[in-house]
Order: sequence, then structure tokens, then C-alpha cells
Amino acid sequence: MCLGKNKVVITGAPGTGKTSIVKVLEEQGHICYHEIIRDMTLKEKSKSGLAEFISNPLVFADDAMQFNKDLLHGRTAQYINALDNLEPISFFDRGIPDVLAYMDFFGQHYDEEFEHPCKIHRYDIVFIVPPWKDIYVSDNERLETFEEAEHLHHALVNTYTQFGYNPIEVPKDTVLNRIDFILETLKNP
Repeated sequence: MCLGKNKVVITGAPGTGKTSIVKVLEEQGHICYHEIIRDMTLKEKSKSGLAEFISNPLVFADDAMQFNKDLLHGRTAQYINALDNLEPISFFDRGIPDVLAYMDFFGQHYDEEFEHPCKIHRYDIVFIVPPWKDIYVSDNERLETFEEAEHLHHALVNTYTQFGYNPIEVPKDTVLNRIDFILETLKNP
């Protein structure tokens, strides 16, 4: 592995397999920070009482901007917590810039309050898992259609690129082969 405390983001649109990758990395003994929006979406859905599935989780929130701020603060806290662990590498199921990518996708305005954490809390490398129709499944927390997932993929690439990252696309393959690709890439930056 690379030397130092490497902060590695694994991002991608919903249903691309990124969470499965992070779960297996954790099972292999790596430090992993999990996606937090699924729990937030479930909580907001249960409060709203809406039974119909709608792709934007913010429709369930009483205050969409506060929902985004909570998400931003949660991801920032994960980043800061990673600075204190003694392991040489930490994996994140989504990074701070994901919040802005989703806000762009849903046409929501944001300001420096959202951009600043993306500028000062820098990840060392970003992997992006592309949309893959063969494995895509929607569920109670993954509300987007596959077509929306494709658009979200582009929003994620654009946002990370705007913040100076060069996201590395993870090939469509088995979870273990995808992990091998990620770990091999980290050995040879």
C-alpha cells in the first residue's frame, strides 16, 4: 500500500455495487466509513408517511437544505474521524463532494458553506463505480431509476473533477476482482 494515512473514496451512482465493495473491504480488515444517507432517507420517509416511491430523497425531508447540511456534516465528521485512526488507509462509501453532486443533479443551489469542506478535506484518491444495468436494483432507500443513476454518475464525475480529482473508474466485474483492482491501483499510484 501507499505510505501515510490514505483517504480513499469509493463513489458511484446508486446500484453500482460500491457498498458491496466497501463491505467486503471491511470484512478483509480494512477501515471503512459507511454511507449515511440510507439511514437518513429511511428516517425522513417514516416521518413523512409517504408510501409512494419518489427518486429524490429530499421530498421526504421537512427541510431539504437542513437534510443536505446534516449529510455534509456527517461526511465531514467521517473524514475527521479517519485522521485519528492509526491504519495507513481508510475507505469511504461516498465522500464529501457527493453531497454537492446530488444537489447539482436535483437542481439545488449551494454556496461556500458546502464548497469549503470539499476544498479543505481532501481525499488522496477517488474510485468511481460506473452504472451497470445488470446489477441495478431499486429498493426502499434506493429510489432512482437506472437512467437517473446514469445522470448521477455524470454529476459525480463532474463534481469530483471540479474539485481537482481524477476519478478512477472501477471495471464492471465481480466484487473481489473490483477490490483487487482498487488495491493494486493503490499499490502503484
